Formats: sequence, structure tokens, C-alpha cells
Amino acid sequence: MKKLFSKKPLATAIVAAGIVSATALASSHREAPNITRFPALDSTDFYLFNSYEPGREDYVTAIANYVPLQDAYGGPNYFAMDESAVYSIHFDSDGDAEEDLTFEFRFDNSLPNGGVKLPVGTDGMQKDVSVPLKFIGAISASDQSTLNFNESFTINVVNGPQKSGASAQVMSVSGEQEFTKPLAFVGEKTFGSAQGYQDYANQYVYEINIPNCSMPGKVFVGQRKDPFVVNLGETFDLVNYVPIEAGAFPGGIEQSNANDDLRNKNVNTIALELPKSCITGDGNGVVGSWTTAQVPQARLQNPNATFEKPDVNAGALVQVSRLGAPLVNELVIGIDDKDTFSSSAPSEDGQFADYVTHPTLPVILDLLFREPVNTTLGTDFDSLAPSNYPRTDLVAAFLTGVEGVNQQAMVTPSEMLRLNTGIPATPAQEQAALGVAGDDLAGFPNGRRPGDDVVDIALRVVMGALCHDIPVNGEATNLGFCSPDDAPVGNVPFTDGAPIDASYVNDGFPYLKTPTPGSASE
Repeated sequence: MKKLFSKKPLATAIVAAGIVSATALASSHREAPNITRFPALDSTDFYLFNSYEPGREDYVTAIANYVPLQDAYGGPNYFAMDESAVYSIHFDSDGDAEEDLTFEFRFDNSLPNGGVKLPVGTDGMQKDVSVPLKFIGAISASDQSTLNFNESFTINVVNGPQKSGASAQVMSVSGEQEFTKPLAFVGEKTFGSAQGYQDYANQYVYEINIPNCSMPGKVFVGQRKDPFVVNLGETFDLVNYVPIEAGAFPGGIEQSNANDDLRNKNVNTIALELPKSCITGDGNGVVGSWTTAQVPQARLQNPNATFEKPDVNAGALVQVSRLGAPLVNELVIGIDDKDTFSSSAPSEDGQFADYVTHPTLPVILDLLFREPVNTTLGTDFDSLAPSNYPRTDLVAAFLTGVEGVNQQAMVTPSEMLRLNTGIPATPAQEQAALGVAGDDLAGFPNGRRPGDDVVDIALRVVMGALCHDIPVNGEATNLGFCSPDDAPVGNVPFTDGAPIDASYVNDGFPYLKTPTPGSASE
């Protein structure tokens, strides 16, 4: 596999970086067969970027979202994390495809004071009875006395390999060892308003002291609006739309928020803001990162289940979810290898090389659209799929990082997000949704920001955009990977019609917006 790797000039590398996830159409929601059975363990998206909140230039933000496709009205129990699981965010500082630093999150559910009980019955017949709800009255930033459920978590940081490295507890700057995950946004009657909920949730943004780090960081865990946008249902209905910008092709799709099937969905967010100096180690300032979820190998259901003990878990931890770059397992990895990918480590990714060098998605799109394209345009294309095999362009960006942009000091082919911490963050109002391909080096695939439109980037590149001349610093440039003849539709503005940019999220930690309420007041 290494014989495929070759160095390219910086200008080439900058543009080629836009292909990290080029074989994809949708977010990594329910990306593998096995994980569909464990929604609390399913990572939906992972983000890694240089913090662009004013005054936080020395920090990196990592966001791991879990529990996909949350309907806001999911009462009465809503969306807690799995108490038996270990949720992790990993950092590789030197490029050997093994974690050098891991933040582990463990969750615990409890009933405050044994649970709320209400007196029921008349004099002489009265009994104190447990209520069926997680809250029984209004909740505000100053008053959570009506809460009947508490979800908390602890954080450990592991230096070195996760299984054998030195572990230490992360505490808040005020000395707290246990942190609170706020209740989901059940509705505006309960919290007063969206601002009321945000005021309540803001209390649980913690400053943290990180062992062996001289500067404090931040953490927030809680429900947020799903920041990803995608034409999800139609995409998986054999791409039931014309995936080209309106005006560029008859019947092309219009950009509209109505095309975003996730617009009313929420997720559970694990957000960390960490000093750059504490995660870069001895490398060249480029860090690789990914998120995983693990559970004990054995889970037995308690035949007499209780709140405290619904099941029994034992055995070694087993990884069931893994996510770095978006869309990979969902639409790159073959269905027979999806669960294998979920359980594997980046250092083992050589086994998946064929999916990158010979991606199937362009072939599928060719099968779906070649005939209608030829009929509509009067053309006679033998294939719409690029013919430059092996896809060395994809290999360089997808598995190794790109020299001069996000390549680490040691190059080990592996799948993860790679971020150059030395490239300054672009302010929110100046960010290009197409990231590096939009002349914004601080964006995807140099890490990934919530406002980066990875779907449109992916669609355009998978169909051969890099075979045609691309503007590089204002000059039309062929990157040398392939020629226009290799990609007959490589210059087409493909899109799913679901727009996104930095305005869709906040410009400060934890960046993601207030979740959609389960009920709105009139």
C-alpha cells in the first residue's frame, strides 16, 4: 500500500485535501449493522478544529456526538448515555496511528434523595408513591428542585495506550470530581423558553484541570441540536433527487433547509476544549483524533430488573463504535466489513485499503444516473465514474494526511481526523463552507468544523473534480492526479441541496446550538 503514496507540491496538497471523505453522501448515523442495536453507543459525527471563539486562539475543540436521530419529544425517559460504557476521545500526536492521549467518559444515573414521592390518598389512606416522571415541575437555572433524575459523569485522562497507559482523574478548577449532564430540552413550559433552557445548560460548562497540563480546559456534555445537515431519506432512496445545483442541470436541486432531514433532530454532545500545547506532544503540531465507545464483553439482563441494576455487565471492554472522518463507515466500507471497522483501531486500517483505492460509490452513482444524463444531454458517456485507478488522490488525503497541510511527522496510513494546530482559526463570519476547497485552510479536511459542508465537498470530488483544473490561489491548476478525460462529470457542481455554514452553529464553546424543544409554548 505504501507504494501508492507520493509527495505533491504544497499548492497541490492544499486543494487535494478536500477529498478526505470523498466517497460519502450522508452523516455517520447508524453506519453499521451491529451499532443499530445500541443507539446510546452510536457516534453520529466527530469534529476537531482550532477554536475560533475570540480569545481562545490557543485551544482546540473536539466534539463527539452520540445517540443519533433524537426526536425532541422523546419523553418520558429521553436520551441518557449508557452507564456501562466508556466513551473516549483519542489523540495521536506523532502519527503512529496509536493514541498518545485519551479522555474517557463514564456515566452514572441516580434518583436524587431516593426519588421524588408524592402523598396520595385521603387521611388515613395516604401513601407516599414514587412518581413516573424524571421531573414534576418547572426547571430553571436557579431551581432544579423538581428534578427526579440525575445523570452525572466522570473523566479520566490516559497518557499512552488506552489499555496500559497511566490514568488520572480530571477535575474541575473548583475541585469537583463528578460533573452533571443537564436534562434534555423537554419543552418550553418546563424551561420557560429556549433561552431559559440555555441558561440552565450553561451552568454545566465546566473549566477543568487536566493532569500534566499547565492550562485549564473546558468540558460540556449534554443535548444539542444535531449540527449536521443532509438530505438523508432521499439519499438512501437511491438518491431520489437530481444531485446537481439548480441551473447547472435540468431539474437540479434547489438549496433549501427543507432538504435537511435532520433539521429537527438532537444529539448527545461530548465537547472538550483543550490547550494546543497539551495535545501536540513531540510531534509537528498536527494531531490525529477519533472517538470510540466501548462496553463490557458480557451483558446479562437482570430477570428482576431495578433502576440501580437493570443488567449485569462483565468482562473486558469491547469497542463497538468508532468515528473519525465523517461518512467513512457508512458509505465507504463494504457492508460485510462495517462491524469490523467499528471494532478496529486506526493502526489496523490497511485491511480496508481497497475501499479507498477502488471506491464503489462512483460506480453506484453511474448505475443510477448514466442513462438519464445521456438522455437529457444527448451525450454518450460509457461511464460517469472516474477511471483513475487506483485513486491515489484519495489515498493521500484519506489515509496519510497531506504534506504541508495536515500530514503528521510520522506517516502511518490510517483513518482519523487530522488537524494542523499551527494554522490559525478562521473567524466564524469568514469561514468557507467548502473548507480547504473554498480557500479556507482552517476547514475540512484540516480537521472538521460544524459549519463545513462535507457532503457537497464529497459529492464533487468523488465524481472527479480533481481531474479538472482547480483554482489554486486564483490560478487554474491541474493537480496531476488524473486528467479531465478520466472524469467526464468532474466539473459538475454536485450537491444534496441541504445548505450549511458557520451561521448554523454558535461561535463559542460548545458551539452547537440549543436543542430543539420537545414542546414549544404558544
